Amino acid sequence: MLINSTDRKPSFDKQDLVEVSIVMPCLNEAETLATCVRKAQSYLSENNVSGEVIVADNGSSDGSQQIARSMNARVVNVPTRGYGSALKEGIAAARGQYIIMGDADDSYDFSRLNPFVQKLRQGYDLVMGNRFRGGIAPGAMPPLHRYLGNPVLTGIGRLLFASPCGDFHCGLRGFRQDSITALDLQTTGMEFASEMVVKATLHKMKIAEVPTTLSPDGRSRPPHLNTWRDGWRHLRFLFMYSPRWLFFYPGIFLILVGLLGTLWLLPSPKVHTLLYSSTAMTIGFQIVVFALFTKVFGISEGLLPPDRRFKRFSRYLNLESGLIFGSILVLLGIGASIYAFGIWGQHSFGSLNPAETMPIVIPAVTSFALGFQVIFSSFFLSILGLKRK
Repeated sequence: MLINSTDRKPSFDKQDLVEVSIVMPCLNEAETLATCVRKAQSYLSENNVSGEVIVADNGSSDGSQQIARSMNARVVNVPTRGYGSALKEGIAAARGQYIIMGDADDSYDFSRLNPFVQKLRQGYDLVMGNRFRGGIAPGAMPPLHRYLGNPVLTGIGRLLFASPCGDFHCGLRGFRQDSITALDLQTTGMEFASEMVVKATLHKMKIAEVPTTLSPDGRSRPPHLNTWRDGWRHLRFLFMYSPRWLFFYPGIFLILVGLLGTLWLLPSPKVHTLLYSSTAMTIGFQIVVFALFTKVFGISEGLLPPDRRFKRFSRYLNLESGLIFGSILVLLGIGASIYAFGIWGQHSFGSLNPAETMPIVIPAVTSFALGFQVIFSSFFLSILGLKRK
């Protein structure tokens, strides 16, 4: 077993290669850290696994660093606060081919890591623990988290991304270092856990799940997790990484509802309802455009993986086609407006019956507005698509 207590990632030759690095984020975990490190070291020695234990300390003031060093664990000092920040630095410092991460509050059993290591050796990129399959001890998880928070967020994640994971927020998980490093994870807070699962799914990595247990937190102080704040951050992240569900599907729904409503209402005198249906089309179109903006930006910045279907579709979304289509809509709006103006002239520009003119004016204004949206959205998409270093 190779264990080093230096703060920086040391140099090593091929004979010093480590198979498994066990990384624990730490912020004032003096009460439970020694137990976690001891269990992790026991697992490595008892199973003849070449490994190391890394404590990614996030600015502890209770002596956690000294405890870790006294037990020959490597300490990586992480000045930037946040669960994700600590884990990213710990992962970057790890020498292992495989990494197993877990909280240092003694809620996870580091002495039973064989299921994770076996799956990693079989070639999986990410191995998630599932506490609902392995067992949650009484008092280990608040009822709000167990029956609402985790199931809802996991269900949303599975719906948005077709992920195979049944426990998105299990803190005990293993992965290949090169695979996760290639994902270029960005978040610094608790949503780091969701980002890892989402990106691994989007990049079509091999993901497995193994049962794991959850025990009550061994600390006497409250946990760092804030139920509503961190829950919202997870939910916000899931939708931000899914332009289809956040923008595209709602936009298409509004466009279809507005279009069908407009076609149904045109022959009728219900002009006020016609105004709402036309507005629905305009709003829906703008939301769909946001989906395109987000997709192009996400892919260009490496936040989202390349999408072959979107790439084929985007061939028709060039500036020239947008200008042509937008100009046609503007001309249609102008033509309908001229026609309505002619009707007004026939009445000597006096009072008009709204039921007669508004079914012409409202579609004309809608076409006019959509045309300009198409034109300027095409320019913006072209700017987003510019090649840059």
